[in-house]
Amino acid sequence: MLLRSLYIPCLIVVLLVSCSKDDTGNSDTYVPTPLALEVPQLFEERILAPVIPFNNPQTVEGVALGKKLFFDTLLSADNTQSCASCHAPANSFSDSDQFSVGIDGVSGNRNSMPLFNLAFNYDEKFFWDGRVFSLEHQALEPVENPIEMHNTWDNAVAALQNTEEYPELFSEAFGTSDINKELVTKAIAQFERTLISGNSKFDRHLLGTATLTSEELSGFNIFMDETKGDCFHCHGNVNNPLWTDNIFHNNGLDATFSDLGLGEVSGDPADNGKFKSPSLRNLAFTAPYMHDGRFNTLDEVINHYSEGLQNSLTIDPLMKKVDEGGVHLTTQEKSDLKAFLLTLSDHEFIANPDFQN
Repeated sequence: MLLRSLYIPCLIVVLLVSCSKDDTGNSDTYVPTPLALEVPQLFEERILAPVIPFNNPQTVEGVALGKKLFFDTLLSADNTQSCASCHAPANSFSDSDQFSVGIDGVSGNRNSMPLFNLAFNYDEKFFWDGRVFSLEHQALEPVENPIEMHNTWDNAVAALQNTEEYPELFSEAFGTSDINKELVTKAIAQFERTLISGNSKFDRHLLGTATLTSEELSGFNIFMDETKGDCFHCHGNVNNPLWTDNIFHNNGLDATFSDLGLGEVSGDPADNGKFKSPSLRNLAFTAPYMHDGRFNTLDEVINHYSEGLQNSLTIDPLMKKVDEGGVHLTTQEKSDLKAFLLTLSDHEFIANPDFQN
């Protein structure tokens, strides 16, 4: 990993804050410590810099606070559930259950999205349906969602404010001991931006420090072949190590839709059945798959694209063989494609002590 200093203007903000004076003319003592994200070499070479909001620069104190909040059950109404309850480090910050169950024993109809490389989501649209802009706003929803933490922000903030440690931690991170939901979500977003995954076997292969098997190389060629797997349009290539285009697609799961996806958000019928392309990184840890977790295994996912495509009015043009039901891979091709996909999994990421409770 290489350290990259991000956004010089953020450092200027810190300097300005540290040089400001209070009403008595004394210099403030609040000086949060700037923190550069650890950006993988491939990312530095092949994609744009991470997105860091000017009004929420990364700091050591902010990330530490965000990590503590991410794992703290105090945010839920009954103090039993944290962000990590549905976004577990061992599952690449996703949920091994098809649908996460909230504090009232109720679940929704979508699988919990994994959390990594979020700072490189350049359109800043989050959730499967893209209904929220920015990580800071994304973190607002789960606390009040009735099928998740089922709390109010007033209650959550009061619970944090009434502890001995949180007012001091907020003071260290943001210069104030008066807690509010905006600062809570800023801290969580800072922590989430540090969740960077970029050390898979395939990453090391591209850097010349790992060798792929013949099956894995064959699988990569199938992935890139428009007449075979034809996966790269939505899920990237060697020049897009995020392994997603972060765009919304109807990938032929259904002929009709009970969940409209992006269409529910945009109100445009042409968006019905479209969901955000997930990254193919860390597939070894993120089952079940698809927005509704309908597939338990990678074999089922590959079979869907091979012979299970369903046509509909909003089917993505990239599903070029939908009229044939799919791309019809052989048994060996399926096996090779799976072998390649598993090379995108980053075992170091899920074991990183910086990301554990």
